[in-house]
Amino acid sequence: MRRVADLTDIALRAIWANKLRSFLTILGNIVAVGSIIAVVSLIQGVNAEVTGAIVSQLGSDSFTIERVGMVFSEEELEETRNNPRVSLDDADAVRRFGTHLGAIMAQAERSGQVRYRNRVLESVQIRGVTRDYIEFPSFTAEKGRLFSPTEVDRNRPVALLGWDAADRLFDQADPLERTIKVAGVHFRVVGVSEPTASTFGQSQDEFVVIPMGRFRKLFGSRPSLILMARPETPEQLERAMDDATAALRIERRLRPAEDDDFGLFTSDTVLDIYEQATTGIFAVLIGIVALSLVVGGIVIMNIMLMVVSERTREIGLRKALGARRRDILWQILAESVILSVLGGLIGTGLGFGVALTLSALTPVPAAVQLWSIVLGISMTAVVGLFFGLYPAARAAALDPISALGRA
Repeated sequence: MRRVADLTDIALRAIWANKLRSFLTILGNIVAVGSIIAVVSLIQGVNAEVTGAIVSQLGSDSFTIERVGMVFSEEELEETRNNPRVSLDDADAVRRFGTHLGAIMAQAERSGQVRYRNRVLESVQIRGVTRDYIEFPSFTAEKGRLFSPTEVDRNRPVALLGWDAADRLFDQADPLERTIKVAGVHFRVVGVSEPTASTFGQSQDEFVVIPMGRFRKLFGSRPSLILMARPETPEQLERAMDDATAALRIERRLRPAEDDDFGLFTSDTVLDIYEQATTGIFAVLIGIVALSLVVGGIVIMNIMLMVVSERTREIGLRKALGARRRDILWQILAESVILSVLGGLIGTGLGFGVALTLSALTPVPAAVQLWSIVLGISMTAVVGLFFGLYPAARAAALDPISALGRA
């Protein structure tokens, strides 16, 4: 430990004696590490935002049934064009044959106008749901209540407002039991949903939930539906999906050799697609930024070679006084590594500052991860060690008599 402390002290003294040159030397590392940390923080923030949005929409223990399954090419897309729409009959079939299902609901969505007196909201998301919607955690009521399955069955004109929609329509007034117009038709507000986090600056709380029967009267009797299903227990998710697949194939009279004309998705499925689509892009982006570290390492190597040339007499004198080759080697290496790590530390702080500033000024989120700090500093230490080896070896190989003579 004493040896390490002595090497560190000597290196810091040398760096401090040439402050401007040292700063210019590590400038490349500062920019490189700062860029990497900023990019990684923004990527982690985006990943966390997307993951949270997907899980909140789909749920971690449920799955959805949609008209089109996984499509990865134009040919596959063309093959799915004739897939029948998901219907309420499909929901009934899955409910009848799904022995492992705890609940299944149908949901339809359209954009429309919502009005309360002279306040008008355009392009609000209007959702029609069936009676089992109350079994899904994405539907909540912070104020008032959820409308009941009986109200859904009887097509009552009741509505559940999203938090932002209620705030913009009613401001400080109590929205409960007030009458609003949804696509020109009167509905009674019975509840206000709990607020959720925005996604990339876009509110997720501007919506109105109404019974499916009322939705069909507003927008037609054959809306495009999405079915959401939950197993009786999370452990039965795969079995419930198998039950749903079998039920739909029977309902649609598909032969054994025919492919499914529908798609089943879980939150993990969607997250896998997202990761496949973005992993390569993120890796290339980080790789391009990381190339600047190589440039910074080359700058450090050149400066350390110049330092060795300038300190030839000092090195020769140390050797004449008994310093061994490895002592000189470690001295130069320590200076190179510490110089590089200093750049990494400053760059890490700069990178986090840039990421958090961008997050505050734009909808793009940022997430500070401990592993990214360790990665940034470790990378600079490796760069300093690698690019400091050659100058250190040159210094260690100097002949003391020649070195003193050239000085």
